[in-house]
Amino acid sequence: MSPEERLEILPYAEVIGDPIEQSKSPAIHNFWLGRLGLDAVYQRQLVTSDGLTEYLAARRQDPRWRGCNVTMPHKQAIIPLLDRVDPLAARIGAVNTVVRDEDGMLAGYNTDCAGFLEPLGSDLAQTHLFRMARILGTGGAARAIVAGLADNGFTLVLAGRNPDKARSMLDELAPEGEHHAISLDHFAERTDFAFDDRAGILDLVVNASPLGMHGQPELAFDWSHAPPGSIAYDIVTHPVETRLLSIASRAGSRTIDGLSMLIGQAAIAFELFFGAKPPRDCDGELRARLSA
Repeated sequence: MSPEERLEILPYAEVIGDPIEQSKSPAIHNFWLGRLGLDAVYQRQLVTSDGLTEYLAARRQDPRWRGCNVTMPHKQAIIPLLDRVDPLAARIGAVNTVVRDEDGMLAGYNTDCAGFLEPLGSDLAQTHLFRMARILGTGGAARAIVAGLADNGFTLVLAGRNPDKARSMLDELAPEGEHHAISLDHFAERTDFAFDDRAGILDLVVNASPLGMHGQPELAFDWSHAPPGSIAYDIVTHPVETRLLSIASRAGSRTIDGLSMLIGQAAIAFELFFGAKPPRDCDGELRARLSA
C-alpha cells in the first residue's frame, strides 16, 4: 500500500487556519502518534474565512475525521457553527479544538487556557500572599490567559495598544477582581519605581501578543518594570528564545517559552482526538525537534 493510499483509510485530525504553513501542530501530533504506534495521522489544512462553513459541513460527514485544532482567524467565528461549546470555551469566547463524535456532532473546546497554565503548575500549587501578572496583548490568546490567571487568584495588569479594549476584556472575563488596564507603551521606557518586598508574592510578565515573533516588530518592554523574582513567560514560538526571555534571563529571572504552552495545549487536544494520553516523557526530544 502506498503512503497516499494509507492516508485515505486512516483516522485523522488536522489544524486549520489562514495562513497555516507555519503551524507546528503536525510535528507535535505525528511525533506522539509515532511514539504510541497509533494508526492515525495529523495534517494541516488551509481554510479561509469564506470556506469555514463548507469545510465543517464536509468534515461532519467523514467518519475518519476526529476533529481539528483551530488557529487564526477562526477561533471566534467557528463557535456558532458548532453543536456544543464547552463552558470554559464559551466564557473565553474562543475555540481552538473541535471534536467530532460518532454521530457527526461537533463540540468545541479551549485547550489554550490549560496549556498556558501547565508549566506554572508547581507555582500555583503553592500558597502566596499575593499574585500579580502583567499581561501584554489583548488578542485571542490573551483572552484564555486572562481567564486562567484570574481563576487562579491573580491581580492582572492588562496592557494593549487600546487600553479601552483591555478594560473591556477584564470587565468581561474577570469582573470580580481589582484589575488594571494600561497602554502597552507604558512599559517601553525604563522606570525607577521602587518595588516593595516581594517575599511570598508570585509575579508574572506574560507576552500574549505576536510582538517579538519572526516577521513582527519587537516587544518594547523594559525589564525594570518587572518586580524582583518575576517569571517571564512568552507565548511566541518562533523564535523560541525571544528578546523578552533573553533580557529576563540575563537579569536572573526564570523564563518559560512558547513551546511549553504549545505542547501543553496540544496534549489535551491529542487525547480528545485519539483517546490516548501522549507520551510526555519524550518532551525533551520533541522540543529539540520543534526548535531545530
